[in-house]
Amino acid sequence: MALLQWNERPAQVLQGGGVIGPDERLPWAQTGLMGIQHVIAMFGATVLAPILMGFDPNVAVLMSGIGTLIFFLITGGKVPSYLGSSFAFIGVVIAATAYAGKGPNANIGVALGGIIACGLVYTLVGVAVHLVGTGWIERFMPPVVTGAVVAVIGLNLAGIPIKNMAANNFEAWMQALTFVCVALVAVFTSGMLQRLLILVGLIIASLLYALLTNGMGLGKPIDVSGIANAAWFGLPQFHAPVFSAPAMLLIVPVVIILVAENLGHIKAVTAMTGKNLDQYMGRAFIGDGVATMVSGAVGGTGVTTYAENIGVMAATRIYSTAVFLVAALLAVLLGFSPKFGALIQAIPLPVMGGVSIVVFGLIAIAGAKIWVDNRVDFSQNKNLIVAAITLILGTGEFTLKFGDFALGGIGTATFGAIVLYAALNRGK
Repeated sequence: MALLQWNERPAQVLQGGGVIGPDERLPWAQTGLMGIQHVIAMFGATVLAPILMGFDPNVAVLMSGIGTLIFFLITGGKVPSYLGSSFAFIGVVIAATAYAGKGPNANIGVALGGIIACGLVYTLVGVAVHLVGTGWIERFMPPVVTGAVVAVIGLNLAGIPIKNMAANNFEAWMQALTFVCVALVAVFTSGMLQRLLILVGLIIASLLYALLTNGMGLGKPIDVSGIANAAWFGLPQFHAPVFSAPAMLLIVPVVIILVAENLGHIKAVTAMTGKNLDQYMGRAFIGDGVATMVSGAVGGTGVTTYAENIGVMAATRIYSTAVFLVAALLAVLLGFSPKFGALIQAIPLPVMGGVSIVVFGLIAIAGAKIWVDNRVDFSQNKNLIVAAITLILGTGEFTLKFGDFALGGIGTATFGAIVLYAALNRGK
Protein backbone atom coordinates (compact mmCIF):
# COMPACT_ATOMS: atom_id res chain seq x y z
CA MET A 1 0.00 0.00 0.00
CA ALA A 2 1.33 3.43 -0.94
CA LEU A 3 0.40 4.93 2.41
CA LEU A 4 2.74 2.46 4.13
CA GLN A 5 5.81 3.65 2.19
CA TRP A 6 8.17 6.05 3.92
CA ASN A 7 11.56 7.37 2.88
CA GLU A 8 13.96 5.85 5.39
CA ARG A 9 16.38 8.29 6.97
CA PRO A 10 19.60 6.81 8.39
CA ALA A 11 20.00 6.74 12.15
CA GLN A 12 22.98 9.09 11.78
CA VAL A 13 20.60 11.93 10.94
CA LEU A 14 19.85 12.13 14.65
CA GLN A 15 23.39 13.23 15.38
CA GLY A 16 22.88 16.29 13.23
CA GLY A 17 19.57 17.17 14.85
CA GLY A 18 17.68 16.99 11.58
CA VAL A 19 13.89 16.99 11.27
CA ILE A 20 12.15 13.74 10.32
CA GLY A 21 9.10 14.62 8.21
CA PRO A 22 5.70 12.88 8.12
CA ASP A 23 6.65 10.96 4.95
CA GLU A 24 9.99 9.81 6.37
CA ARG A 25 10.99 7.34 9.04
CA LEU A 26 13.99 6.19 11.01
CA PRO A 27 15.05 2.52 11.05
CA TRP A 28 12.31 0.41 12.61
CA ALA A 29 14.18 -0.13 15.87
CA GLN A 30 14.36 3.61 16.56
CA THR A 31 10.82 4.07 15.24
CA GLY A 32 9.65 1.50 17.78
CA LEU A 33 11.30 3.38 20.64
CA MET A 34 9.61 6.58 19.52
CA GLY A 35 6.29 4.74 19.42
CA ILE A 36 6.76 3.66 23.05
CA GLN A 37 7.43 7.28 24.01
CA HIS A 38 4.19 8.40 22.38
CA VAL A 39 2.22 5.67 24.17
CA ILE A 40 3.60 6.91 27.49
CA ALA A 41 2.79 10.52 26.59
CA MET A 42 -0.86 9.75 25.86
CA PHE A 43 -1.44 7.16 28.55
CA GLY A 44 -2.06 9.34 31.60
CA ALA A 45 -4.80 11.46 30.03
CA THR A 46 -6.30 8.58 28.04
CA VAL A 47 -6.74 6.60 31.27
CA LEU A 48 -7.79 9.53 33.46
CA ALA A 49 -10.70 10.66 31.26
CA PRO A 50 -12.59 7.32 31.34
CA ILE A 51 -12.03 6.98 35.08
CA LEU A 52 -13.69 10.38 35.61
CA MET A 53 -16.68 9.23 33.54
CA GLY A 54 -16.95 5.71 35.00
CA PHE A 55 -15.72 4.00 31.80
CA ASP A 56 -13.27 1.09 31.57
CA PRO A 57 -9.72 2.51 31.11
CA ASN A 58 -8.52 -0.58 29.24
CA VAL A 59 -11.27 -0.12 26.65
CA ALA A 60 -10.22 3.53 26.29
CA VAL A 61 -6.58 2.56 25.69
CA LEU A 62 -7.60 -0.14 23.21
CA MET A 63 -9.86 2.24 21.29
CA SER A 64 -7.22 4.97 21.29
CA GLY A 65 -5.02 2.56 19.35
CA ILE A 66 -7.80 1.45 17.01
CA GLY A 67 -8.92 5.06 16.58
CA THR A 68 -5.38 6.13 15.66
CA LEU A 69 -5.22 3.34 13.07
CA ILE A 70 -8.55 4.51 11.61
CA PHE A 71 -7.26 8.10 11.51
CA PHE A 72 -4.04 6.88 9.87
CA LEU A 73 -5.92 5.02 7.13
CA ILE A 74 -8.43 7.79 6.38
CA THR A 75 -5.71 10.47 6.18
CA GLY A 76 -3.58 8.20 4.00
CA GLY A 77 -0.80 8.17 6.56
CA LYS A 78 -0.09 11.86 5.87
CA VAL A 79 -1.02 13.49 9.20
CA PRO A 80 1.06 12.65 12.30
CA SER A 81 -1.43 12.51 15.18
CA TYR A 82 -2.42 10.25 18.03
CA LEU A 83 -6.08 9.93 19.08
CA GLY A 84 -6.78 9.60 22.80
CA SER A 85 -9.68 10.08 25.21
CA SER A 86 -11.24 13.53 24.90
CA PHE A 87 -11.79 15.50 28.09
CA ALA A 88 -14.45 17.56 26.29
CA PHE A 89 -16.99 14.77 26.89
CA ILE A 90 -16.56 14.55 30.68
CA GLY A 91 -19.01 17.26 31.75
CA VAL A 92 -21.81 16.33 29.34
CA VAL A 93 -21.41 12.59 29.97
CA ILE A 94 -21.71 13.12 33.72
CA ALA A 95 -24.77 15.31 33.17
CA ALA A 96 -26.40 12.85 30.75
CA THR A 97 -25.84 9.79 32.95
CA ALA A 98 -26.13 11.37 36.43
CA TYR A 99 -22.84 9.66 37.25
CA ALA A 100 -21.95 9.95 40.95
CA GLY A 101 -18.20 9.92 40.39
CA LYS A 102 -17.24 6.53 41.82
CA GLY A 103 -17.05 3.07 40.26
CA PRO A 104 -18.53 1.95 36.91
CA ASN A 105 -21.08 4.20 35.24
CA ALA A 106 -24.43 2.40 35.45
CA ASN A 107 -25.87 4.47 32.58
CA ILE A 108 -22.86 4.16 30.29
CA GLY A 109 -25.04 2.99 27.37
CA VAL A 110 -26.86 6.33 27.19
CA ALA A 111 -23.54 8.18 27.10
CA LEU A 112 -22.24 5.90 24.34
CA GLY A 113 -25.26 6.68 22.16
CA GLY A 114 -24.57 10.39 22.53
CA ILE A 115 -20.87 9.88 21.75
CA ILE A 116 -21.75 8.00 18.55
CA ALA A 117 -24.15 10.78 17.51
CA CYS A 118 -21.42 13.37 18.14
CA GLY A 119 -18.98 11.35 16.04
CA LEU A 120 -21.50 11.19 13.18
CA VAL A 121 -21.96 14.97 13.15
CA TYR A 122 -18.19 15.42 13.34
CA THR A 123 -17.78 13.13 10.32
CA LEU A 124 -20.32 15.15 8.33
CA VAL A 125 -18.43 18.34 9.18
CA GLY A 126 -15.29 16.67 7.86
CA VAL A 127 -17.03 15.70 4.61
CA ALA A 128 -18.14 19.32 4.13
CA VAL A 129 -14.62 20.62 4.74
CA HIS A 130 -13.17 18.04 2.36
CA LEU A 131 -15.59 19.04 -0.42
CA VAL A 132 -15.50 22.82 0.04
CA GLY A 133 -11.78 23.16 0.76
CA THR A 134 -9.79 24.99 3.39
CA GLY A 135 -9.61 28.51 1.94
CA TRP A 136 -11.98 29.79 4.59
CA ILE A 137 -9.65 28.43 7.26
CA GLU A 138 -6.77 30.54 5.96
CA ARG A 139 -9.02 33.59 5.91
CA PHE A 140 -10.39 33.21 9.41
CA MET A 141 -7.30 31.73 11.06
CA PRO A 142 -4.17 33.74 10.13
CA PRO A 143 -0.91 33.17 12.07
CA VAL A 144 -1.86 35.53 14.89
CA VAL A 145 -4.96 33.42 15.56
CA THR A 146 -3.39 29.99 15.07
CA GLY A 147 -0.38 30.90 17.22
CA ALA A 148 -2.65 32.05 20.05
CA VAL A 149 -4.83 28.94 19.81
CA VAL A 150 -1.87 26.57 19.85
CA ALA A 151 -0.36 28.40 22.83
CA VAL A 152 -3.69 28.19 24.64
CA ILE A 153 -3.81 24.42 24.11
CA GLY A 154 -0.64 24.09 26.17
CA LEU A 155 -1.47 26.76 28.74
CA ASN A 156 -4.98 25.43 29.29
CA LEU A 157 -3.53 22.08 30.35
CA ALA A 158 -1.07 23.62 32.82
CA GLY A 159 -3.36 23.24 35.82
CA ILE A 160 -3.55 19.44 35.44
CA PRO A 161 0.00 18.63 36.61
CA ILE A 162 0.32 21.68 38.89
CA LYS A 163 -2.94 21.24 40.82
CA ASN A 164 -3.83 17.57 40.46
CA MET A 165 -0.62 15.55 40.25
CA ALA A 166 1.22 16.49 43.47
CA ALA A 167 -0.55 15.96 46.80
CA ASN A 168 2.20 17.29 49.07
CA ASN A 169 5.52 19.12 49.16
CA PHE A 170 7.60 15.97 48.55
CA GLU A 171 5.61 15.15 45.41
CA ALA A 172 5.98 18.74 44.19
CA TRP A 173 9.75 18.39 44.57
CA MET A 174 9.58 15.11 42.64
CA GLN A 175 7.79 16.92 39.83
CA ALA A 176 10.60 19.44 39.79
CA LEU A 177 13.22 16.67 39.82
CA THR A 178 11.46 15.02 36.88
CA PHE A 179 11.38 18.05 34.61
CA VAL A 180 15.01 18.79 35.52
CA CYS A 181 15.90 15.21 34.47
CA VAL A 182 14.12 15.74 31.14
CA ALA A 183 15.84 19.10 30.67
CA LEU A 184 19.29 17.62 31.35
CA VAL A 185 18.67 14.85 28.83
CA ALA A 186 17.45 17.42 26.27
CA VAL A 187 20.49 19.67 26.62
CA PHE A 188 23.45 17.46 27.54
CA THR A 189 22.85 14.37 25.37
CA SER A 190 22.74 13.85 21.62
CA GLY A 191 21.47 11.46 18.99
CA MET A 192 18.80 8.92 19.83
CA LEU A 193 19.21 9.49 23.57
CA GLN A 194 18.27 13.14 23.09
CA ARG A 195 15.33 12.25 20.87
CA LEU A 196 13.99 9.99 23.63
CA LEU A 197 14.25 12.77 26.20
CA ILE A 198 10.72 12.24 27.56
CA LEU A 199 11.11 8.47 27.94
CA VAL A 200 14.67 8.62 29.31
CA GLY A 201 13.84 11.46 31.70
CA LEU A 202 10.80 9.56 32.96
CA ILE A 203 12.82 6.38 33.59
CA ILE A 204 15.56 8.26 35.45
CA ALA A 205 13.02 10.16 37.56
CA SER A 206 11.09 6.96 38.35
CA LEU A 207 14.28 5.25 39.55
CA LEU A 208 15.13 8.24 41.74
CA TYR A 209 11.57 8.25 43.08
CA ALA A 210 11.86 4.55 43.97
CA LEU A 211 15.19 5.20 45.71
CA LEU A 212 13.73 8.03 47.81
CA THR A 213 10.42 6.33 48.65
CA ASN A 214 10.82 2.55 48.60
CA GLY A 215 14.44 2.83 49.67
CA MET A 216 14.49 5.74 52.12
CA GLY A 217 10.82 6.01 53.13
CA LEU A 218 10.43 9.68 52.19
CA GLY A 219 7.08 9.43 50.42
CA LYS A 220 4.46 7.12 49.00
CA PRO A 221 6.34 4.05 47.71
CA ILE A 222 5.82 2.57 44.27
CA ASP A 223 3.32 -0.30 44.49
CA VAL A 224 4.19 -3.14 42.10
CA SER A 225 1.64 -5.60 43.46
CA GLY A 226 -0.80 -4.65 40.73
CA ILE A 227 1.75 -5.63 38.09
CA ALA A 228 2.38 -9.02 39.68
CA ASN A 229 -1.32 -9.80 40.10
CA ALA A 230 -2.50 -8.67 36.66
CA ALA A 231 -2.97 -11.16 33.84
CA TRP A 232 -0.84 -10.96 30.70
CA PHE A 233 -3.83 -11.11 28.37
CA GLY A 234 -7.52 -10.45 28.89
CA LEU A 235 -10.55 -8.86 27.27
CA PRO A 236 -11.67 -5.48 28.62
CA GLN A 237 -15.31 -4.91 29.57
CA PHE A 238 -17.24 -3.87 26.45
CA HIS A 239 -20.63 -2.09 26.54
CA ALA A 240 -23.41 -1.52 24.01
CA PRO A 241 -24.81 1.96 23.23
CA VAL A 242 -28.33 3.12 24.00
CA PHE A 243 -29.70 5.93 21.84
CA SER A 244 -31.56 8.51 23.92
CA ALA A 245 -32.65 11.79 22.29
CA PRO A 246 -32.05 13.98 25.38
CA ALA A 247 -28.57 12.52 25.90
CA MET A 248 -27.66 12.93 22.23
CA LEU A 249 -28.82 16.56 22.20
CA LEU A 250 -26.68 17.18 25.27
CA ILE A 251 -23.54 15.46 23.96
CA VAL A 252 -23.55 16.30 20.23
CA PRO A 253 -22.51 19.99 20.68
CA VAL A 254 -19.12 18.74 21.91
CA VAL A 255 -18.31 18.52 18.19
CA ILE A 256 -17.58 22.26 18.32
CA ILE A 257 -14.74 21.65 20.76
CA LEU A 258 -13.42 18.64 18.83
CA VAL A 259 -13.26 20.67 15.61
CA ALA A 260 -11.46 23.47 17.45
CA GLU A 261 -8.92 21.07 18.97
CA ASN A 262 -8.21 19.19 15.75
CA LEU A 263 -7.94 22.42 13.79
CA GLY A 264 -5.45 23.86 16.25
CA HIS A 265 -3.41 20.66 16.36
CA ILE A 266 -3.10 20.38 12.59
CA LYS A 267 -2.09 24.03 12.40
CA ALA A 268 0.57 23.35 15.03
CA VAL A 269 1.97 20.36 13.15
CA THR A 270 1.93 22.37 9.90
CA ALA A 271 3.94 25.12 11.57
CA MET A 272 6.44 22.69 13.10
CA THR A 273 7.00 20.53 10.01
CA GLY A 274 6.87 23.24 7.38
CA LYS A 275 4.49 21.01 5.38
CA ASN A 276 1.03 22.35 4.60
CA LEU A 277 -1.43 19.79 5.95
CA ASP A 278 -4.56 21.88 5.32
CA GLN A 279 -5.44 19.69 2.33
CA TYR A 280 -5.93 16.83 4.77
CA MET A 281 -8.06 18.84 7.21
CA GLY A 282 -11.36 17.33 6.04
CA ARG A 283 -9.93 13.82 6.16
CA ALA A 284 -8.60 14.46 9.65
CA PHE A 285 -12.06 15.51 10.84
CA ILE A 286 -13.59 12.45 9.18
CA GLY A 287 -10.98 10.17 10.72
CA ASP A 288 -11.55 11.59 14.17
CA GLY A 289 -15.32 11.38 13.76
CA VAL A 290 -15.31 7.77 12.56
CA ALA A 291 -12.89 6.79 15.34
CA THR A 292 -15.22 8.40 17.90
CA MET A 293 -18.19 6.43 16.56
CA VAL A 294 -16.28 3.14 16.62
CA SER A 295 -15.04 3.83 20.15
CA GLY A 296 -18.53 4.68 21.41
CA ALA A 297 -19.94 1.52 19.80
CA VAL A 298 -18.00 -0.78 22.18
CA GLY A 299 -17.82 1.24 25.39
CA GLY A 300 -14.96 3.66 24.77
CA THR A 301 -14.78 7.40 25.20
CA GLY A 302 -14.94 9.94 22.41
CA VAL A 303 -11.46 10.54 20.99
CA THR A 304 -9.52 13.54 19.78
CA THR A 305 -6.08 14.35 18.42
CA TYR A 306 -3.74 14.67 21.40
CA ALA A 307 -1.80 17.80 22.31
CA GLU A 308 0.46 15.68 24.53
CA ASN A 309 1.82 13.84 21.50
CA ILE A 310 2.24 17.07 19.56
CA GLY A 311 4.41 18.23 22.45
CA VAL A 312 6.55 15.09 22.09
CA MET A 313 6.93 15.79 18.36
CA ALA A 314 7.97 19.35 19.12
CA ALA A 315 10.60 18.09 21.55
CA THR A 316 11.98 15.32 19.33
CA ARG A 317 11.45 16.93 15.89
CA ILE A 318 10.30 13.54 14.63
CA TYR A 319 6.97 13.83 12.78
CA SER A 320 7.02 10.47 10.99
CA THR A 321 3.57 8.93 10.75
CA ALA A 322 5.27 5.53 11.02
CA VAL A 323 5.84 6.31 14.70
CA PHE A 324 2.08 6.65 15.24
CA LEU A 325 1.40 3.40 13.41
CA VAL A 326 3.72 1.67 15.90
CA ALA A 327 2.21 3.57 18.86
CA ALA A 328 -1.31 2.58 17.79
CA LEU A 329 -0.40 -1.10 17.53
CA LEU A 330 1.27 -0.96 20.95
CA ALA A 331 -1.86 0.63 22.43
CA VAL A 332 -4.02 -2.15 20.98
CA LEU A 333 -1.78 -4.74 22.61
CA LEU A 334 -1.85 -2.74 25.83
CA GLY A 335 -5.65 -2.68 25.76
CA PHE A 336 -5.69 -6.47 25.73
CA SER A 337 -3.04 -6.78 28.45
CA PRO A 338 -3.99 -5.86 32.01
CA LYS A 339 -0.38 -6.47 33.08
CA PHE A 340 1.08 -3.83 30.78
CA GLY A 341 -1.68 -1.47 31.82
CA ALA A 342 -0.73 -2.07 35.46
CA LEU A 343 2.93 -1.39 34.62
CA ILE A 344 2.18 2.03 33.14
CA GLN A 345 -0.21 2.85 35.97
CA ALA A 346 2.57 2.08 38.45
CA ILE A 347 4.52 5.11 37.21
CA PRO A 348 4.38 7.58 40.13
CA LEU A 349 1.86 10.35 39.57
CA PRO A 350 4.37 13.13 40.46
CA VAL A 351 6.75 11.79 37.82
CA MET A 352 3.96 11.86 35.24
CA GLY A 353 3.20 15.37 36.44
CA GLY A 354 6.78 16.51 35.87
CA VAL A 355 6.78 15.08 32.37
CA SER A 356 3.41 16.75 31.68
CA ILE A 357 4.84 20.13 32.68
CA VAL A 358 7.52 19.74 30.00
CA VAL A 359 5.15 18.50 27.31
CA PHE A 360 2.43 21.09 27.91
CA GLY A 361 5.04 23.86 28.02
CA LEU A 362 6.45 22.77 24.67
CA ILE A 363 2.98 22.99 23.15
CA ALA A 364 2.61 26.56 24.39
CA ILE A 365 6.01 27.52 22.99
CA ALA A 366 5.04 26.01 19.63
CA GLY A 367 2.30 28.66 19.47
CA ALA A 368 4.80 31.43 20.09
CA LYS A 369 7.02 29.93 17.39
CA ILE A 370 4.19 30.36 14.87
CA TRP A 371 4.20 34.08 15.63
CA VAL A 372 7.97 34.32 15.26
CA ASP A 373 8.20 32.25 12.08
CA ASN A 374 5.39 34.24 10.42
CA ARG A 375 6.67 37.57 11.74
CA VAL A 376 3.36 38.57 13.26
CA ASP A 377 3.38 42.32 13.74
CA PHE A 378 2.28 43.07 17.30
CA SER A 379 2.64 46.80 16.73
CA GLN A 380 -0.78 46.46 15.08
CA ASN A 381 -3.43 46.74 17.77
CA LYS A 382 -5.60 44.24 15.88
CA ASN A 383 -3.02 41.47 16.35
CA LEU A 384 -2.15 42.55 19.87
CA ILE A 385 -5.75 42.51 21.10
CA VAL A 386 -6.65 39.19 19.44
CA ALA A 387 -3.63 37.41 20.92
CA ALA A 388 -4.01 38.96 24.37
CA ILE A 389 -7.69 38.15 24.78
CA THR A 390 -7.33 34.64 23.34
CA LEU A 391 -4.56 33.70 25.78
CA ILE A 392 -6.57 34.83 28.79
CA LEU A 393 -9.82 33.20 27.64
CA GLY A 394 -8.15 29.85 27.18
CA THR A 395 -5.82 29.91 30.17
CA GLY A 396 -8.48 31.23 32.53
CA GLU A 397 -11.06 28.66 31.32
CA PHE A 398 -13.56 31.34 30.28
CA THR A 399 -16.90 29.55 29.86
CA LEU A 400 -20.07 30.41 27.99
CA LYS A 401 -23.21 28.36 28.58
CA PHE A 402 -25.90 27.61 26.03
CA GLY A 403 -28.59 25.88 28.04
CA ASP A 404 -27.05 22.68 29.39
CA PHE A 405 -24.05 22.93 27.08
CA ALA A 406 -20.94 24.76 28.24
CA LEU A 407 -18.22 25.98 25.88
CA GLY A 408 -15.08 26.68 27.86
CA GLY A 409 -11.33 26.99 27.72
CA ILE A 410 -9.92 25.97 24.35
CA GLY A 411 -13.33 26.14 22.70
CA THR A 412 -14.11 29.74 23.67
CA ALA A 413 -10.52 30.78 22.97
CA THR A 414 -10.53 29.25 19.48
CA PHE A 415 -13.89 30.51 18.32
CA GLY A 416 -13.42 33.78 20.21
CA ALA A 417 -10.15 34.39 18.38
CA ILE A 418 -11.74 33.66 14.99
CA VAL A 419 -14.75 35.89 15.58
CA LEU A 420 -12.72 38.69 17.15
CA TYR A 421 -10.17 38.73 14.32
CA ALA A 422 -12.95 38.76 11.72
CA ALA A 423 -14.63 41.69 13.50
CA LEU A 424 -11.43 43.73 13.87
CA ASN A 425 -10.29 42.94 10.31
CA ARG A 426 -13.48 44.14 8.61
CA GLY A 427 -11.75 47.27 7.40
CA LYS A 428 -9.36 45.12 5.37
